[in-house]
Amino acid sequence: QVQLVESGGGLVQPGGSLRLSCAVSGNIFSINGMGWYRQAPGKERELVASITRRDTTNYADSVKGRFTISRDNVKNTMYLQMNSLKPEDTAVYYCNADETTSYPTLHLGTYWGQGTQVTVSS
Repeated sequence: QVQLVESGGGLVQPGGSLRLSCAVSGNIFSINGMGWYRQAPGKERELVASITRRDTTNYADSVKGRFTISRDNVKNTMYLQMNSLKPEDTAVYYCNADETTSYPTLHLGTYWGQGTQVTVSS
């Protein structure tokens, strides 16, 4: 009942920037929290950043000060602005939306995008 479509990934040099977008459709009113996860080869999926309906944001320690999560309610789109990118940021990035009111601590009725590849390399 919720569909997420990601875009904006690609190849960027270390120190560069990318902005990921996640277009949301379907039963948007059921969503109370959203976030970005990433998964690098050989590693488990990790939460990068999250935002709740009340605009509470959280970031992984590894991206604090470099990444910014935001949303545009008019366009029904969530963004992840990524600055000062490092090779360690290379991963598939996934958009996530959830019905829980305790995001990201709890998941209840969760939805995933297809993922978009981010590669940071010189």
